[in-house]
Amino acid sequence: MRNETIADLLLERLGDGRPGLRDRERTWTWDEVVRESAARASLARELRQDGPFHIGVLLDNVPEYILWLGAAALSGATIVGINSTRRGSYLEQEVRHTDLQLLITDEAGAKLLDGLDIGVPRDRFLLIDDAAYPAQVARHAFPAEQSPGRDAEITPETQLLLLFTSGTTGASKAARCSQGRLAELGRVNSAKYGHVREDIAYCPMPLFHGNALMALWAPMLAVGACVVLAPKFSASGFMDDVRFYGATFFTYVGKAIAYVLAQPERPDDGDNTLTHAFGTEAAPGDKVEFLRRFGCPLQEGYGSSEGAGMIKLVPDTPPSAFGRPAHDGVRIVHPESRETCARAVLDEHGRIANPEDAVGEIVDVDGAARFEGYYKNPEADAERVRHGWYWTGDLGYLDEAGFLYFAGRSGDWIRVDSENISALLTQDVLRRHPKVLDAAAFGVPDPRSGDQVMAAMEIPEDVAFDELGLPAFLAGQEDLGTKGAPRYVRVSHGLPTTGSGKLSKKQLQLNGWRTEDPVYRWVGRGAPEYTLMTEDDKAALREEFATNGRLRFLP
Repeated sequence: MRNETIADLLLERLGDGRPGLRDRERTWTWDEVVRESAARASLARELRQDGPFHIGVLLDNVPEYILWLGAAALSGATIVGINSTRRGSYLEQEVRHTDLQLLITDEAGAKLLDGLDIGVPRDRFLLIDDAAYPAQVARHAFPAEQSPGRDAEITPETQLLLLFTSGTTGASKAARCSQGRLAELGRVNSAKYGHVREDIAYCPMPLFHGNALMALWAPMLAVGACVVLAPKFSASGFMDDVRFYGATFFTYVGKAIAYVLAQPERPDDGDNTLTHAFGTEAAPGDKVEFLRRFGCPLQEGYGSSEGAGMIKLVPDTPPSAFGRPAHDGVRIVHPESRETCARAVLDEHGRIANPEDAVGEIVDVDGAARFEGYYKNPEADAERVRHGWYWTGDLGYLDEAGFLYFAGRSGDWIRVDSENISALLTQDVLRRHPKVLDAAAFGVPDPRSGDQVMAAMEIPEDVAFDELGLPAFLAGQEDLGTKGAPRYVRVSHGLPTTGSGKLSKKQLQLNGWRTEDPVYRWVGRGAPEYTLMTEDDKAALREEFATNGRLRFLP
């Protein structure tokens, strides 16, 4: 097959005079993108040393990032996207783990690495804002009459990316992605989401994350559409960028959509060029509101840096479902027995009546061969591939019509009073509140037995907790059930996030009610009534854990 690699897809664009890359200062044709990438590929070869040909990139979403992706594809190198939101020992650990030969950054990025033992000497840094950098690249430029090529050793199996997982529920791992897999994702996703050559794809999500690369850059490369960049996501600047570029498509995570919708509504919101968007974890109400305000449907999908292509879209998919399993190997199974789960019985509110029987882990019994693994992490590999199957680590269920629903990750079911409570349902309910920007729900230990539901909510700076009217709001949510209301509510104007902008649920859960943010607690039965926890309240609660011999359950 032709174009089995990203390198081949790039070289197909030689001579293409249509725009391929834009920022607010310049436009590059596809031909220029390929030639600029080839110049950097030549520079990378010149600087190559023994060992893994790994090139780190620590940059905002700037054109140089895209050009170095192309350079790696043409030279057979691997790009390691460095999460610019990391700091200190976490940043040091991630960079050092990946055995970099070369690091592409700028002065601001270099300062983030000051004092860290990352295993890369400073003479192996290329600073794109250094005065000498343009000349370094120019020495490797190809004249107009010469066509650049790629390294002959490149195959579909050649590793192109190490993508650190978001780490919403645990430590990050560096997922491998080959040229062949990314090229296939480009072809499949461009067809799946209806991309055409005339599309203008706006990229506000960070390029160190799979969302931007697998759902935007690779599909646009496959069809020859134009990629336009925002250095960082900005809710206030989002629609200005869309109009400036004439963007037709973008990718997102749910929190970004919440921030955009929190901007004041304007009469001209619908006056834009957007036609479609793809992302994950947008609240159902936010999807409806975004379509109303901006006239653009949001298409939710299921996938990860490690695996994709397990779900197929069909026209009659219910709003909260992802679609149907793409093939018979995609199943919902009980993790211990590996038996296929029963179909979910849904009530009039969409709640599962039989979660014990219906909710299980999403697996692909044919997916082990396609899983490319994690870099230097055999324990994580073994967790993903067991009994010859690929285990996603995500929970789901199939309804009686065969549609697949996401039910959270392994920690998203909370045992309350001997019943399984869906943290995802509580989270979705809280996100419906018009003054809540984002929310997460998770289990925290009960001082006597089992767990209790806790929520963390992010609200605007000018909103106070009492203004939310949370008890009345929860009472009006018929699908919440009697045990889904949170016992603890953390309120913040800036909750911790991962590099891709998702709430860091693992960190929130570890903090629990032991945080400097205000935490409101509901004690007793009946309708929720929340009071602000004082330091004395927290001390008394800790003493209750001690009295009941459960201090070990507090991190």
